[in-house]
Amino acid sequence: MKVGLFIPCYVDAIYPEAGIATLELLERLGLEVVYPLNQTCCGQPMANEGDQQHSAAAEQLFVDNFREFEYIIGPAGSCVKHVRHHLDAIPQDPDVLHVRQRTYELVEFLHDILQVESFPWAYFRYKVGLHNSCSSIRGLNIALPSEIMGTPFNKTARLLQMVEGLELVPMDRPDECCGFGGTFCVTDEAVSASMGLDKVHDYVRNDAEFIVSPDMSCLMHQQGIARKAGIRMKFLHVAQVLNGGPF
Repeated sequence: MKVGLFIPCYVDAIYPEAGIATLELLERLGLEVVYPLNQTCCGQPMANEGDQQHSAAAEQLFVDNFREFEYIIGPAGSCVKHVRHHLDAIPQDPDVLHVRQRTYELVEFLHDILQVESFPWAYFRYKVGLHNSCSSIRGLNIALPSEIMGTPFNKTARLLQMVEGLELVPMDRPDECCGFGGTFCVTDEAVSASMGLDKVHDYVRNDAEFIVSPDMSCLMHQQGIARKAGIRMKFLHVAQVLNGGPF
């Protein structure tokens, strides 16, 4: 299967190891992975602020880069949610609809499409606290939100439980927002920081050694708050753990 690799702009610029791990993991699973070199931002930051004019240019470039692929895979729930649910600034022609329907977040692609049952190369002997982002939970159905009744499921947890040595520790409020929220952390800094500190303290109370998430943006926010509070804690993208590095 030939797939297009979508690496969000902030992962490319700040956390390239998460992008490298995603590429290596998909190749280990036998996929032909292509990285379109002209890709940039998906347009989410502009769209979130109501700037449809400038979001349109980024959205059209995204479609131009990925229209040829059967699946488009990205290691970021919020960016994938934007492509799938909010790519509205451009006319909805067949190429746009194809890209919207075929863009998957990494965990849901591994779980729902490839139906991976093991990661025999991965070993991680640590206590892990899991953070599924709000976008992944409520936008991509990666886990059952706690406010909805039904049979619990958690796709990220199920994948991590296949990694030898890894111990998932329970959180007091596992699907509570960390306060990042993109531009929310800039426009409402005090509330955002307080929410992030609550999240970090939840990990500390439950003795987590590493915090793992499908969304590096949430981890970036929490990592900064932990450092400022003097709390020594390590943060990794889920692709790095499932791939066995790079760390």
